[in-house]
Amino acid sequence: MTSYISHLAVDCENAYELSEWWKPVLGYVDVDGDPNEPGHPECVIRDPDDRRVSLIFIEVPEGKTVKNRLHLDIRPKDGTTRDEEVARVVSLGATVYDDQRRPDGGGWMVLTDPEGNEFCILRSNPEVHAADETAG
Repeated sequence: MTSYISHLAVDCENAYELSEWWKPVLGYVDVDGDPNEPGHPECVIRDPDDRRVSLIFIEVPEGKTVKNRLHLDIRPKDGTTRDEEVARVVSLGATVYDDQRRPDGGGWMVLTDPEGNEFCILRSNPEVHAADETAG
């Protein structure tokens, strides 16, 4: 017997605001019949096409003080490149934290959300496949 991940929990100061920020980044939506509203101490968002893993934002009294022990790695969809996605997410309010891109085009970018939680943006699948074909 095994288990599966239902939610990935994100501790935060303002569950509603952070869930609203992440929705356009990931294309996520509120849970059917349970909309998130200002003042809710727990807010859940989900992928509209895949109900397996949701994000739940939970308000906690303490602020973030150290590097995350767990973070999201996100990959662009719809033909968007890693660098285009970085620019889009920065325009939504993310901050570039660490540039791990390599001269060969590989690597990733580390950003933070409005509450300082780190996440990475990886190359898109077409970028990865193009690099594999070139190398191979």
